Amino acid sequence: MTIIGLTGGIASGKSTVAEITGQRGAYVIDADKLGHAAYEPGTRAFSAVVEEFGDEILAEDGSIDRKVLGSKVFGSEGGLDRLTGIVWPEIRAMAEEEISTQKIEDPNRTVVLEAAVLLEAGWEDVVDEVWVVVIDPEVAIERAMKRDGVEREAIEARLAAQLSNAEREAKADVIIDNSGSEEELLAEIDKKWRSVS
Repeated sequence: MTIIGLTGGIASGKSTVAEITGQRGAYVIDADKLGHAAYEPGTRAFSAVVEEFGDEILAEDGSIDRKVLGSKVFGSEGGLDRLTGIVWPEIRAMAEEEISTQKIEDPNRTVVLEAAVLLEAGWEDVVDEVWVVVIDPEVAIERAMKRDGVEREAIEARLAAQLSNAEREAKADVIIDNSGSEEELLAEIDKKWRSVS
């Protein structure tokens, strides 16, 4: 079994790459979905986040209000580090559990862990190969503005807060350039896919 860690910056197309590998037979784990599950009431992360940031982050239904939490996290010194210190280990544990289950159920199937924060969280040791999707920053800005309907400045700020393409590429085993057409992307993925499947 090969475990691929798939990552990339905003609007790089990592979800598209994950989807295509899924169509090629991979078992795809979406760390973003696990992140949402980590905030569910009754989980360890839920309790720890409420304890750290206070009851005022709770919505009327008892769930965490992500907007209120966000304003508290970004409005306090070290808030983001405190939050990721709670949530990232939980996401990792859930991903490792899914990988273990797959090893038992289908040991020959390739697993793709799609995680925007794979490198920031230091999860390289969970995977066999790191695949990084890169895109020209200008193309990323255009795509993100179109997709999310937000202003250019907001996208630029998010890009500036992330690792650069060069920083990601330095840690990559495989680099997928998604600055071209969909046909070019498919051809590139298929070429890389043959080496692991």
